[in-house]
Parts: sequence; C-alpha cells; structure tokens
Amino acid sequence: MKTAPPDTQSKPFAAIGQSAVRRDLAEKLTGEAMYAADVYLPRMLIGKILRSPHPHAKIVSVDASHALALPGVCAAVTPFDVPDGKIAPDALILDTEVRFVGDEVAALAAEDEDLARHALDLLRVEYETLPFVTDAVEAMSPHAPPVHPGGNLAGGNPLTLERGSVEEGFDQADFIVEDTFSTPSHSGAALEPRAAVAAWEDDRLTVWKSSRGVHQDQLLLSLALGVPRKSVRVIGQNMGAGYGNKDETRLSVLAAILARRARRPVKIEASRHEEFVAGRHRHGTFTTVKMGVKRDGTVTAVHASTVMDTGAYLSSGPGVIRRAGQGALYLYRCPNVRYDGYLCYTNTPSGGSYRALGAPQGHFALEVIADRAAKAAGMDALEFRLKNHVGPEGQPGERTTPANEIIDTQPLEGGIPFSSNGLRECIERGAEAFGWSQFQPSAEGPLRRGKGMAIFIYRGGPGGRSIARMRLEAAGSFRLVSGVMDVGEGSYTALSQIAAESLGVSVERITTTFGDTDMTPDSPITAGSTATFSAGLAVKRAASDLRARILESASKALGVPASTLDIFGASVRQREGAAAVSLADLASRSGPIEVEAAISPGSSDYVVNSFGAHFAEVEVNTDTGETRVVRYVAAHDSGRIINPRLAVNQVEGGVSQMLGFTLSEQMITDPMSGATLNASFLEHKSPTILEYPDIEVIFADVADPVGPYGAKALGEPPSIGVAPAVINAIRDAVGIEVKDLPATPDRILDLLDERSPTTP
Repeated sequence: MKTAPPDTQSKPFAAIGQSAVRRDLAEKLTGEAMYAADVYLPRMLIGKILRSPHPHAKIVSVDASHALALPGVCAAVTPFDVPDGKIAPDALILDTEVRFVGDEVAALAAEDEDLARHALDLLRVEYETLPFVTDAVEAMSPHAPPVHPGGNLAGGNPLTLERGSVEEGFDQADFIVEDTFSTPSHSGAALEPRAAVAAWEDDRLTVWKSSRGVHQDQLLLSLALGVPRKSVRVIGQNMGAGYGNKDETRLSVLAAILARRARRPVKIEASRHEEFVAGRHRHGTFTTVKMGVKRDGTVTAVHASTVMDTGAYLSSGPGVIRRAGQGALYLYRCPNVRYDGYLCYTNTPSGGSYRALGAPQGHFALEVIADRAAKAAGMDALEFRLKNHVGPEGQPGERTTPANEIIDTQPLEGGIPFSSNGLRECIERGAEAFGWSQFQPSAEGPLRRGKGMAIFIYRGGPGGRSIARMRLEAAGSFRLVSGVMDVGEGSYTALSQIAAESLGVSVERITTTFGDTDMTPDSPITAGSTATFSAGLAVKRAASDLRARILESASKALGVPASTLDIFGASVRQREGAAAVSLADLASRSGPIEVEAAISPGSSDYVVNSFGAHFAEVEVNTDTGETRVVRYVAAHDSGRIINPRLAVNQVEGGVSQMLGFTLSEQMITDPMSGATLNASFLEHKSPTILEYPDIEVIFADVADPVGPYGAKALGEPPSIGVAPAVINAIRDAVGIEVKDLPATPDRILDLLDERSPTTP
C-alpha cells in the first residue's frame, strides 16, 4: 500500500511558523477598519425589507402606492414587478409564495431609516394563508403540507452511502449500542449583521458587501439580474465574523434593484432581529447511531442516519447533510459502515454553512455512542479510541476512484492512505496534558466533577480551483493578488507568510490586494477550511515562479548565472560575490514582473484530512443544573502551523463558540404560529467571556506532504469535538446522558429527576 512521502523541506523556515502580526489588526483595534455598513456614498438611500408574518402563504397582491406617495420614498420592488431571476435553484429574487415567518415580501428605499420604516407600514399586502410544517420529522410524513412542489425531502430521496455490509458487521458484534440524539438550530450570532451597498453607473453595478466570496457573489448578481458578469463589480469589506452563515439570501440583489430604480445608491443593513430570523443558522438534526463491537472492543459496524432541517430553502443543505455523516463513515477503522441522510424542508428560517457544517451534529451523536460502546466492552473511553481510530493507512477496502483522479476529502471507499494522520498523537498528547489516567470524579456538596473526551475527522483543505498573482512592482515591492476573502480567520496573514517564504523575503515586504472582482483573479469562496490550503498552494507556486523570473532578470542584468543569485532584502546579489542589483532598479529596467499560478488542489494518491482530540473537565451543580467547563485541552493535527498565534486563536475561538451549541444556544420556533420566539441576544443565550474555560491547545508534530509547506485545515475543526467531550464529561460527573442539546440547567435537572425520582 502506498504511504505518504516524507516532508522533504530541509532548510529552516523564515516566515512559516512565525507569529506574524495579522495584517488587519491595527485597523480593527483602532476602529479604522471598514465594514459593509460603514460604506457611505453621496445621495445614498436606505433600503428596508418587508417580511412575512405568516409561515406559509400565497401573496395575492402588494399595493406600494401609499408608500411611494410619501416624499422621500424613491423606489420599491414587489414579487409582481421584480426581475425574472433566481438567487438559488429553489429561491426567486422575490416570490409570490412566502415560506417562513420573516421571508422577504417586498423592499423599498427612502431618504433615511425612519422614513423607510414608516413606509414599510404603508405597504398593503393581501395574503392567502397555507398549511405549514415546522418539524423536520413530521415534514417527511406523506400527509405533511409541501413547502416546495415535489415534497419536503430535498432531492426526493435520502443520501445513502455504504462501505461493506452493516448487516454482516452487526452479525459479528457481541454488543450493539444504539440511540437517537437531537441538536437544535442556532444562530452564528456574529457581531456584524449582514449589509450591502449597491450603486449603478450607467449599466455597471458596484456592490460593497459582507462576503466570503466576491467572485461567487458577482456571478450570483449577474445571473439574478440578467446583466453581463463583467458589468458587476463586488468589493468585499472587512468581515465582522463569517462562520459561513453570512451566505447571501436576497440582500444585495434587492439593494441593486432598488438602486437601479431610484437611480441612487442604496444600502440595506439587517437589524439584529432580522439577522436572527432571516440570516443563516446551523441546521437542526435528529441523528441515530448504531454501533456494533466485539468483546475485545473491536468495532464491527457503524450505521448512522440523520434527519436534517434545512428550513424553507435549500441553501448549502446538500453539503451539510453529507458532512454530518463523515465521522460515522471514516473516523473509526471499520469495514462495514452506512450513512443515510434525510434533508427536509420546513416552514422555518433557512439553515446555512455554519462552521464545520454538519460535522458537530454528526460527531456529537457518534462520540457519545462511542463512549457507550467502550463501556459495553468494559474499556476506558481513551483505550477504546486508541484501539479503533482510523490510522494512517486509511480504511479497509478497495479504491474505487480512478487512479489519476483527485481523491474526495470526504471519501467513502477504503484502500487509500492519508497524506498524513496525527490522530493518535493528538489522543496521546491530549490525554497526557489533561491527566486523563490520573483524573478522578469528585463531589463537594452539590458540585460534581467529571471528565470527557471526543475525537474527530474533517476534510483537510483542498477546495476549488485557486488562482494567485505575484508581482514585483516599480518601487521594488512585492504584491500578492488574490480574490479570496479573509472571514476573520487571518488567511490574509497566512497567505502573505507563504508568499514571503517562497520568495525568500520578510513578510513585511509583501503588500496585498484581496477581495475585489475588478482587481483580482477568479477565486472560490472561503469555505470548508480551504483558504490556506488551496489558495496557499497557488500563492506558493506564484511566488516561486516570480522568484525564478526575478533571478533570471537579474542574471541578464548582471551577467552572472541565476543559480549564483539570491534575494537579500531589497536587492538581488550573488551569494558569494559582489554583483548586485536593487529590486527597484530591476523593475525599472524591465517593468513590473508579474506571474499567475492556477491550482486544482488535492491528491490523486492520498486522502487529505485533519484530525483532533478534545478533553473536557466539567463541574455540574445538582441543585441548579448548571454546568461549568472547568478545563479544556484541544489537540489538533492541522499539519505544519503557518502562524502559531493565529492557530491558537482559531482553536480557542472554535471551542468557546461551540460551548453555546452545547450548553445554551437554540433558535425556538413556535409550532402554532411558526414565529421565532427568541430573536435577540437577550433570549438566544450565547456564551460570554465569563463562561469561557482555560483552553490548552496542542498541535501534533505533523507536516502534510500535499499542503503548502505542510499545512492542513484548521479553521473549522475546533468546533467539532466540543459537544461530545462536554456531554461525556457531564455523564461522568452525574451519571446522566444528555441526548438532546443544548444541555441547559432545566434539562439537566429534568434528567436528574428522571434518574432519581423523588417521592411527593
């Protein structure tokens, strides 16, 4: 079997592995950083959106005449006069059928915000209400009202993936453990609500917006509005936290339509209430996991099925339902696995690509069952995982992907090794740092302490085709040009470090241009933890090619072989010799030197995945039901770490963020009215700094041979292991198993009462 080649980089790194200060830090600290809502243009109007009060209804008519009669109200758009375009396969720009409370009905633009709000009240809408469904399991009933034509199961059939035979695997098992777990939808709760500003100059549109992919947004606007793509410019501003759930709904398209009709720029900024109701959120799920094990603890079969609520529109649902099953399919070494995914429409707000989309839900169920399987086999949870985790050789079975094709980063097949796999190191080093074997549950009055752990697997970084440009400019400076967006994770800084390393210069000498469709090459969205890996490979190649071009040009200028030259500071000179020429002189002689590199990232020989192991110590108060995470250890295999400080920040942020998913956050829909009941920070209980535990971060000593300078995905994996590690620790502390998130105090108390009923 093929094994991954060793890391062949022999020279010490200069820029890679250094905690370079993130490029946008000063501007963000001083308040100078510009966000989409900070864009102000002359004569700009304020746009507002009218939203549906019904969970499902046909719009019979919309009368905007009274609103447009107000002085200062300059434009309106309704489903009956909107361009004939779509923002997604199942979503028109505006539809005559609304599908959740908060769905877009109409929009208008006025001179100021107060006037726009008042004008919304003057829109007269006649609705014909329709039956609705708010529960995903109920939505699959043949008698459930359809949210879209064709039924509520997206695609008409479940996603079914199988390797081997789970029936045979369960026949071989001595013990079978099975249960169903649920997770609610919850909001990303980013500090920055979505915003967009649109302006037309003749037939050319410019949009400033919250974006994780300006080129994708450009294409969406072009298709929706029916204008040539080259006539649309999208400028991505700073992102006040992305998390994936800032995927576009109708915001920028409506702003563009209003701006064209008013012949003036228009800004639409979502309110905090709108962000909760109409922004994308994490999909709610019901997941059943069945695991078969032998008496010696060997896993013989895993069968998982997930019913996932995609809400009123598909958005990124197909990708989310697939990723929810990857842990069950690939985390444990097992020849017999199956996953069934049911993606269901409901008349509730839409789910979206929220950090590690699907993986936290799937791993929560899988890793709680893994603890139960370990107990059935009489094994410690750590021992069970050390015995069964997938190893560097990959899964048993035969490769089915053709030999020269790139391997899927979410594979089903066996017979393919990983490019690198530091999962065992994560488990062992994490357990040692946590003191797993020495830890003893404790009790002091009503306070009970326990320990828990979880392991996980995630795609390793290869994404869409990436393009990068590198240029030596007239002043002798280097410019990196890429269309990717930094969504808060620090990719601009990491990519600059990769460019500096490949050129052999300091990172301070790299200037950058990102996130503007007029000035950058086509690039994929920042998603799936792919930016550093995929864009990084393109940047590495472009910088290497530019270096070669510079040395070749200097060779001609100096009359010495290029092989004897190197870049030192602001000049090119011989490593042994006196010949030298400044970069500025070189650029002035030949003009700016520019190269472009395009990469289709991935490997045809290896699975590229990231891994991790998380360990939690919790304290549960049996009087109040409150759970406090006392201590946390997060061990990650993300390949070679480009920027240690940023990497630690990513892990700490992911763990802290997902404490909300685990202990407090949920979007609550009233099943009688379809309304969201807690669309505010007051009621959507996101954790604060007071709830964050001490987090020790460990990185495995692994360099991936496929990734840029050995790097792999890091942005999303920290959010995967939190829920199962904490929930397993709660069980260790008080002997109850939370199967329905979040583990709120009232839920803990109810479970304690069920375990130990009191007499009247």
